[in-house]
Amino acid sequence: MKLTLNNLYRQLRPFLFAGDAEKVHERMLSSVEFISKIPGFLPLLRKVFFEENPLLHTQLFDNVIDNPIGLAAGFDKDGRIHPALFALGFGFVEIGTVTPHPQKGNPRPRLFRLPEDQAVINRMGFNNQGAWKMAERLVAKTLKIKSADADLFEVSGDYPANISSGMLGINIGKNKDTTLENATDDYVSALSTLHPFADYFTLNISSPNTKDLRNMQEKEALRILLDSVCARRDELDRNHSRNTPLLVKLAPDLDEDALKNSVRVMQEFSIQGVIATNTTVARPVLKSKYRTETGGLSGKPLQKRSTEMIRTLFAELGTDIPIIGVGGIFNGADAYEKIKAGAAAVQIYTALIYEGPGLVRKVKAELADLLERDGYKSVSEAVGADH
Repeated sequence: MKLTLNNLYRQLRPFLFAGDAEKVHERMLSSVEFISKIPGFLPLLRKVFFEENPLLHTQLFDNVIDNPIGLAAGFDKDGRIHPALFALGFGFVEIGTVTPHPQKGNPRPRLFRLPEDQAVINRMGFNNQGAWKMAERLVAKTLKIKSADADLFEVSGDYPANISSGMLGINIGKNKDTTLENATDDYVSALSTLHPFADYFTLNISSPNTKDLRNMQEKEALRILLDSVCARRDELDRNHSRNTPLLVKLAPDLDEDALKNSVRVMQEFSIQGVIATNTTVARPVLKSKYRTETGGLSGKPLQKRSTEMIRTLFAELGTDIPIIGVGGIFNGADAYEKIKAGAAAVQIYTALIYEGPGLVRKVKAELADLLERDGYKSVSEAVGADH
C-alpha cells in the first residue's frame, strides 16, 4: 500500500505541478484539514506511512523523540494540519512563521518550483492569519483564554497537559509594518500568545522576504532581541512550571565573521538551539525558467552551503547548543551528512514537495541503514563524527 501511494503521487505530480504553486499548496492544506476531521483518517494515515526504527530514537532539548527528521517552518504556516504531518512519521514539526497580527504577505505570484534544480524560490513575506488565530486553532477544550487587548492573550488557569501528538515547534516573526526598533515587541507578543502550545520556539530573524529583517542577526540588534525574549520566556516558564527551548534560525548568506559574532551573542543568553539554515538569496547556476525570480532559494542548491555552515557552527558550539540542519535533504544520505557535520536533527521541506508524503519513511529507513552500517548505536553517537 505504501508503494502504491508513493507511485500515485509520482503519477499525479505532473498534474499538480501544472498549476500555480501556491494555489496547489493551499488546496492541499484545505483538503487535508477537512479530511483530518473524519474519524479514523489520522489512524489510517499512521498505518500507511508511520514506521519507526528504535535506532533513530534520540534526544532533543531534553525530550526523547522517535526520530531526528523534522518538518521545517513554512509548510504549515497557521498550524492547520500538523496532526496529519505527525502521522506521516516526522519526529517533530515546526509550524509558522506566525506574526502577532494577520498579514497578507507579498504580492502574488510569490512561490515558484524549479524542478530541473530540485529547488523552490519563495518571496511569501510571512503571510499568515496571526498568533491569535493560531492560538484558537491549537487551544484544547479545557483551556480558557481571555483577551486583555487586541495585541496580547493571557492564559488563565492551568496549561493543557498534551496538545500535540509530537514535538511541536512554533516559528515566530515580526509584522512587515513593524519597524526594526520595535521588532522585539512583536517577538515577545507572539511568544506570549502561543507559549502554552509550543514545545519550542524558533526566532525567525533570517527570512530574506521581510525588508531589513536579516539585520536582526547583527550583534547589537540580536542582543536586544534575545534579552527581551529570553526574559519573557523565563517569566512564563516560571509561572507555568515549563521549560521552553528557544532557537534562532540563521541565514546561509552570513559570512564567517558575521556568523561567529551571532554565535557569541547567543552564548550570552539561554538559547537552546540553532537552525541552519534559512533560504538563500545567492544564485548558483540554475536551469529553471524561474531562476531569476527574487526571493529565498531552497532545496538542492542550498545543500552544500547549509552543511558548511553546520560544520562551522559545530566547531564553535560543540554539543552545548544543538544544531538543526536544513537545506537540500532529499534522502537518508543527505540527512546523515548533516548529522555527521554536527546536526543533532534535521528538517525537510522542499523535498516533500517533489517526493510526496512517502519521503519521510524513506529518509528514516535509509538513515537507519547508514547508522547501522557504520556501527552507531544511536543518532547522537554520529553527531559531529566528521570533526
